Amino acid sequence: MATSKSTEYWEWSCPNTNCGTLRFKTDSLCSYLNLNWVTSTSKLKIPSDQSGFFSTLPDRAFFVAHRRLRPSLHFAYLQFVASFLSLFVREFVQAIVMSLSYLPATTESLAQALEAKDPSEAISILYRVLDNPSSSPEALRIKEQAITNLSDLLRQENRAEDLRSLLTQLRPFFSLIPKAKTAKIVRGIIDSVAKIPGTSDLQIALCKEMVQWTRAEKRTFLRQRVEARLAALLMESKEYSEALTLLTGLVKEVRRLDDKLLLVDIDLLESKLHFSLRNLPKAKAALTAARTAANAIYVPPAQQGAIDLQSGILHAEEKDYKTAYSYFFEAFESFNALEDPKAVYSLKYMLLCKIMVSQADDVAGIISSKAGLQYVGPDLDAMKAVADAYSKRSLRLFETALRDYKAQLEEDPIVHRHLSSLYDTLLEQNLCRLIEPFSRVEIAHIAELIELPTDHVERKLSQMILDKKFAGTLDQGAGCLVIFDDPKTDAIYPATLETISNIGKVVDSLYVRSAKIMA
Repeated sequence: MATSKSTEYWEWSCPNTNCGTLRFKTDSLCSYLNLNWVTSTSKLKIPSDQSGFFSTLPDRAFFVAHRRLRPSLHFAYLQFVASFLSLFVREFVQAIVMSLSYLPATTESLAQALEAKDPSEAISILYRVLDNPSSSPEALRIKEQAITNLSDLLRQENRAEDLRSLLTQLRPFFSLIPKAKTAKIVRGIIDSVAKIPGTSDLQIALCKEMVQWTRAEKRTFLRQRVEARLAALLMESKEYSEALTLLTGLVKEVRRLDDKLLLVDIDLLESKLHFSLRNLPKAKAALTAARTAANAIYVPPAQQGAIDLQSGILHAEEKDYKTAYSYFFEAFESFNALEDPKAVYSLKYMLLCKIMVSQADDVAGIISSKAGLQYVGPDLDAMKAVADAYSKRSLRLFETALRDYKAQLEEDPIVHRHLSSLYDTLLEQNLCRLIEPFSRVEIAHIAELIELPTDHVERKLSQMILDKKFAGTLDQGAGCLVIFDDPKTDAIYPATLETISNIGKVVDSLYVRSAKIMA
């Protein structure tokens, strides 16, 4: 089928038949078929997805022959009419099906979804409510509630892909409601996806899609928050360079807009990112910026708890465990009041600080307190086992605790880092206590006393000798450790240095006096 355009007529010719060209009067045919002319391809394009495709029918259509009619022209005309009727029937049936597929956006429809026997039926009903084309204020309000109910049901059914598709499907709806409500719905659906386990990659892909959409729609407020969420997800996936690049540009933009609340989130996230990269100076600087911004506004308790938690982590990294304990306690109180799952981590780090300052006996009392009993579980049991091992100075119990509670101790990077230091300290103290009575002792005997593998003990003894924890040497041929007496320092050398220092001060004083006399 080939077509061409003239000034007043649309022309249609059939190359398969030796006929003339059919011309249709422009106003009647365009009204009849809702045709669009595409100049670049020189073809007629019939849109198949327009709701008003056959809404009105013209009174008549004008068909004019380009040249004298031939018999085959009648066949071409019938072929065109048959094609047109086929399109009409298909679109008409589709319109009827669509009109029957949606439900009215009313409270009765929402109640029908709540009374559904199974979640699948309720989800189907809510989808049909969202398909309703009505855009009245009441219908929009009902649809917003339907979206909330639908996202909750999909989360309960662990249908993360459906949540992603829902967010794409709702984009035309977002143009009908205020931007603030759009931001609330988008963030709510992303939060629903985050509550489904094993969806980290899907969340990253979803956030990237929403960032592109918000840029195209020029929704700056929503884009900045989605980008902050994306940076947090990238950090959790250990894609630190991409997260840092994203945060660097976002911080500059948010500071220019002076959005204090979002700036607190971004600075706190930047502090966590630099801490993960072991860049403590920048982590402290970002945390200070977050505290400065937080002091200028009202900060929600959850956010304040996150700031206190990060402060405690940084102070613990600097071995200031008493200050870290106070920050962890503040964070625990904030999270405990909100019944936030992060409360157990704050309590866990509080117990860690008690162990690190040699107050392991206080651990049992904190766990048995009213607040501690609410969070009894593997995390607190792990810290109690470590505290018992430390109190008894038993490396065997310490290693048993690390093995039995691997998920709670070794897989937590903060706890693992400090317990590794604690283990080394405990091992050194036990070795020094065991070798103190000897001048020469077999390494196997020390390993038997301390209940650790011989190669492990030998490696640690060599490290202690190099660190000058004690004076000695390893006789590997005999498998023995030779301990030397501590060399006695001669007191004459410090006294001589002190005398020379005092003489230097006297000479300097005499020089100053002579200079004044000569002047």
